Amino acid sequence: MLSEEELALLDAIRETGSLSRAAARLNKAPSTVSHAARQLEARFDALLFDRRRYRLQLTPAGHLLAHEAGRLMQDVARMTQRVRQIASGWEDRLWIVTDEILEFELLMPVIRDFDALASGVKLRFTHEVLSGTWEALRDGRADLIIGATNEPPAIDGLQWFELGVMEWTFAVSPRHALAREPQPLPRERILSERGVAVADSARVTPGRAYGLLGGQDVLAVPSMRAKIQAQRAGLGVGWLPRRRVARLVERGELVEMTTASPREPNVLYVAWRGEHVGRALQWWIEMLREPRLAQRLVEGVALDA
Repeated sequence: MLSEEELALLDAIRETGSLSRAAARLNKAPSTVSHAARQLEARFDALLFDRRRYRLQLTPAGHLLAHEAGRLMQDVARMTQRVRQIASGWEDRLWIVTDEILEFELLMPVIRDFDALASGVKLRFTHEVLSGTWEALRDGRADLIIGATNEPPAIDGLQWFELGVMEWTFAVSPRHALAREPQPLPRERILSERGVAVADSARVTPGRAYGLLGGQDVLAVPSMRAKIQAQRAGLGVGWLPRRRVARLVERGELVEMTTASPREPNVLYVAWRGEHVGRALQWWIEMLREPRLAQRLVEGVALDA
């Protein structure tokens, strides 16, 4: 591996094309630079500098050495930074899984605040649905989960707190047949129509589906935003987050219906495994405990289009 001085020598010769100018750039005597150049060639037993022309140039071997040595120095610098980072209590990486029910754009200001810490921690965000969110934490595919629904399962070292409560409304397109039915809608009448559900992403445990009736025809969609749009288009019926569809209801693009069996609100959870809580994970936990952020995440983004 080359020293910083040797790398500087290669760069100076490559940029200036002469020993004297390279020496001036490095603030060294030309004889010193010439001697260092010959020592490099002796060390690698290769011709690194082409001295046959008016301009002193790196040979192909010299270019390769400069490139590879520079890359190795960058790798060492990154490794040194990571070692110091871990030694000071920051994690190398933090994997955050959000339940798909949350809008990722609401977390972007928090990410900017985290970036301002200049911790060096690499963030990775993915999302899961329903049982898949808890499963990600259990299986080591998440360091922190945000917005998980249903009661916390048995997971070794599990720590959690409630993010908030999400309220639901049964809404249909004004063009849908149910929009003209007398209310409250009985269970049997809802059962006769196709429901729209966000597909559970669980890989091992049995998937769940909230708000559907046994035996009901189902259109499974990949996200809550897709579910809202599908119901807005009259492709099915179902329960939607009340705050997120409020503007669509106000404009008459969705019709809010009462049902004989109302849906209970869902508690959303933040959870992590408490064995090793680094500074980055602790920072995110503290931020998510902040009431205004929690409220924004639970209420979501009201859809306009």
